[in-house]
Amino acid sequence: MTSPPSGFRFDLTTAPAGPVAPRTGRITTPRGSFETPVFMPVGTLATVKTLLPAEVAATGARIILVNAYHLYLRPGHRLIEQLGGVHRFMRWDGPILSDSGGFQVFSLAGLRKVTEDGVRFRSHIDGSEHHYTPELAMEVQQALGVDIAMPLDHVLPGEASFEAARDAVDRTLRWYRRCRAAAPGLTTFAILQGGTHPELRRYHAREAIQLDPPGFSIGGLSVGEPKAVMWATLDSTNAELPIEKPRYLMGVGSPEDLIEGIARGIDMFDCVLPTRLGRNGALLTDDGRHQPSAAPPTASATSRPTPACDCLACSQFSLAYLHHLFRNDELLGHRLATHHNLRYLARLTERARAGHPRGALRDRSRERLPRALPRRPTKQRGSAAAAKIVKKTPPGPERTPCKQRRGVPS
Repeated sequence: MTSPPSGFRFDLTTAPAGPVAPRTGRITTPRGSFETPVFMPVGTLATVKTLLPAEVAATGARIILVNAYHLYLRPGHRLIEQLGGVHRFMRWDGPILSDSGGFQVFSLAGLRKVTEDGVRFRSHIDGSEHHYTPELAMEVQQALGVDIAMPLDHVLPGEASFEAARDAVDRTLRWYRRCRAAAPGLTTFAILQGGTHPELRRYHAREAIQLDPPGFSIGGLSVGEPKAVMWATLDSTNAELPIEKPRYLMGVGSPEDLIEGIARGIDMFDCVLPTRLGRNGALLTDDGRHQPSAAPPTASATSRPTPACDCLACSQFSLAYLHHLFRNDELLGHRLATHHNLRYLARLTERARAGHPRGALRDRSRERLPRALPRRPTKQRGSAAAAKIVKKTPPGPERTPCKQRRGVPS
């Protein structure tokens, strides 16, 4: 077994009942440690939209995500390197995880061509042609100076055929070997693909384990497949993974998805949903999404948006004031709602980590978590104690709009 990259460590703080069971842990990096399970705010372009870094930290966030593909295109990874790296560039002192941008590149559809060497694509910004290889993806992330990197992977739609998915899995394995060779000192998780084919997911997990990565990223989910299929696929994947390595469910992070993922042993999540909802005037609450603009204009000046929340919006302002801000499209409303949503997800993971009086999470942990974003009840694999909740304002039939489309940042 190879040694983990210098300064990176994952320690379980509670013993899970098995590979598909909730657990708590701590990840240590050279720039600090954080408890898991954890939600990572998305700062695609080296900024969490509308918020200052100090405001992001005030939500309880200890690690954020940036996107190497977008920063490669603009302003350029070499410029950021010259300016001292992405931490200094954006004034964030904690750990940063970078997505290589594989999902964004492959979402360009007719604008890209895949070869064994890499992907040729045209920029969504100016149409310029680029050749993005596993080696270049690692060069970009090394220049950014991130703490946890992702390899370039071959991403397919959720409904991809078995043959296409098998081809993508094998290419992703080969590309991962190239990524590790190109940047041996960088903490680079292995990304697991395989579509919704359980046998391919198990195969990819077993093959990736042989490469002894410091952690596993589960990609290619929440891309249009029904939720029940997503969770069954995740169960198949997690059942193969070693308990002592961290698991990151990529691009998934709505409240109900955090609940289900945590119950299945996921340690790390990210999603653009909370910040996007904040910019569109929606607050995440235990009872579903709340629209302050829909509140009565005569709402009491002492009525808080969410009484139990300690975010900037709920601790300092009234529901009437948020109603006023959103009805007049004031930018402060977007900022306050974004801060609230990120704090809500941080509190959700805090409550999950607390779990039980003795600190040990069990399969029944979902009963102790809030109803979050209510959704239609579906048959779920895993614990019979899964939350049974009905979604009030679904973005689509049992789908979560966490992924960015056609390479455009959100």
